[in-house]
Amino acid sequence: MTTKFLAATVAFAALFAASAPAQAAPAGVEKINHIVVIYLENRSFDNLFGLFPGANGLEQAKTAPVQVDRGGKPYVVLPPILDEQTKQPDPRFPAELANRPFDVGQYVKLTEKHRDLVHRFYQNQEQINGGRNDKYAAWSDAGGLVLGYYDTSGTLMWRLAKEFTLADNFYQAAFGGSFLNHFWLICACTPEFKDAPEAIRAKLDTDGHLVKDGAVTPDGYAVNTTFSFYPPYPATSTDLARRLPPQTLPNIGDRLTEKKVSWAWYSGGYAAAQAGRNEGNFQYHHQPFVYFASTGEGTKAKAEHLKDEADLFKAVSHGTLERVVFYKPVGDENQHPGYADVASGDAKAGKLIEAIRTSPLWKDTAIIVTYDENGGFWDHAAPPKADRWGPGTRIPAIVISPYAKRGFVDHTPYDTTSILKLIETRHGLKPLGTRDAAANDLTNAFDFTASVK
Repeated sequence: MTTKFLAATVAFAALFAASAPAQAAPAGVEKINHIVVIYLENRSFDNLFGLFPGANGLEQAKTAPVQVDRGGKPYVVLPPILDEQTKQPDPRFPAELANRPFDVGQYVKLTEKHRDLVHRFYQNQEQINGGRNDKYAAWSDAGGLVLGYYDTSGTLMWRLAKEFTLADNFYQAAFGGSFLNHFWLICACTPEFKDAPEAIRAKLDTDGHLVKDGAVTPDGYAVNTTFSFYPPYPATSTDLARRLPPQTLPNIGDRLTEKKVSWAWYSGGYAAAQAGRNEGNFQYHHQPFVYFASTGEGTKAKAEHLKDEADLFKAVSHGTLERVVFYKPVGDENQHPGYADVASGDAKAGKLIEAIRTSPLWKDTAIIVTYDENGGFWDHAAPPKADRWGPGTRIPAIVISPYAKRGFVDHTPYDTTSILKLIETRHGLKPLGTRDAAANDLTNAFDFTASVK
């Protein structure tokens, strides 16, 4: 993470994007008339799909480096898993866990909650440790929980992955947490906050390692949770100087609007949040379009494109769904460690997928189920190097469509900006940045020659 390394990776990304030939839309992609992105929370690939047959999972991880402390010394046993509130050992877990992946389901069921884990910009880079992925425990506040995985073979998402396509080489676009990765989902960009107060800026040493954490980089980019200038934001966010100024970089909504392609961002709990209430543990920093001037408070675009979950299910039932849709379940149903369990999010995503599959929309729809980021959980696969922002840790992604390849594990390299690239490929949009310009567009997950009844 030295300055030279950052400069080199930025230069590499620019060179790669410049040299990459323009990708022609593959024959048949025009058959997809609705792209629906279901954006869940905070799980690495190995955490949920490490046992998936045919995937690069825990079997391949047996030769991965063991976890080491910050000085590089291997742990004899993993650090203890402490309760988030009491800071005492969580009695549900053994006092000592071997330094290897373990099945969380032995101790905490899929229907139960366990503590949250640190998942922030600089910590994620330290955990990845140049691709060794061996400092997850060292840079976590959750001890050995970082190496936990679930057997999710009984979940709906597993069954859908078995039926359709599971991508096992898909990475979160940016290092760190939910805030930044939501931006990368819609704009392949990191928001600027050049006038951020010194109190919320991170401090790094001469080698680029973290000395003091903060929401904003030393040179003025917001990388950890910062609330929007525009509502909705938490009632406690009263200091306007700490709220992110309206962003003006182009996003995928702007590109779609220019082309007169209908689109919407739907979120559970959004209508209540707009009315000043938090229902279902609404997460304000999971609403990226709220941060942009083009969809800011009082704009026609905000009223037209930012909607509540109830409107989504109505649009599906009435056959009026937009061409491009992003869906964010409310906090209680998004699988985020700490405040949500896995089963509730599985059920909510499944409810929407089933509604689409049993509607006339199904015949020309592609659904992508993925996660914003790893949530602090370890994964054994080394992320590719692109630029100073990422990609970060590997995450699950499932492609569900009548045109999706059946029973297929897709090993193609992807990151979150591959979703943008698919939308751009389908609708003839110009890229938002160098990363989505160079990304693979997910079309390897499809068979457009398949007959659809």
